[in-house]
Amino acid sequence: MKPEVKLYRDLKKNIPSISYNRLENRSLSGTPDILAYHNNGTFFTIELKVTLGNKIRFSPHQISFHVKHPKNTFILVACTPDRGLVRLYPGHQILELVHSGLKLEPLCAGWDACRLKLESL
Repeated sequence: MKPEVKLYRDLKKNIPSISYNRLENRSLSGTPDILAYHNNGTFFTIELKVTLGNKIRFSPHQISFHVKHPKNTFILVACTPDRGLVRLYPGHQILELVHSGLKLEPLCAGWDACRLKLESL
C-alpha cells in the first residue's frame, strides 16, 4: 500500500467530522488528492505528502495549482516512519514549503491541532 493511501486512512480515522472525497484524477495534473467538505458548508482541498526527510517533493503542476488557488487549500505532510507526526500547511505557502521543507513553521502540527483547524473552517 502506498504511503499516501495510509495517510488518507489516518486522516479519515483521526478527523472523522469532515467528509472526504479522494480524487484520482489523471486528466488534470496537479489536482489535490482530497476534496473535503465541512458540515457548515465549506469546501476545501488537501494535498497529501509523505516524506522521509526535510524535503517535500511537488510536481510543477501541484505548485501551479496552489499558486493559482491560494484559499481553502492545504498540504498535509506526514513524516515517516511515524505517520502520527503530521503537519498542516496552507496552500498559499507552497513555494516556501518547496524551498524550506519541514523547516517551515506549519499552520498546525499533530492530529488534534489539525482536526481543530480544519473543523474551524
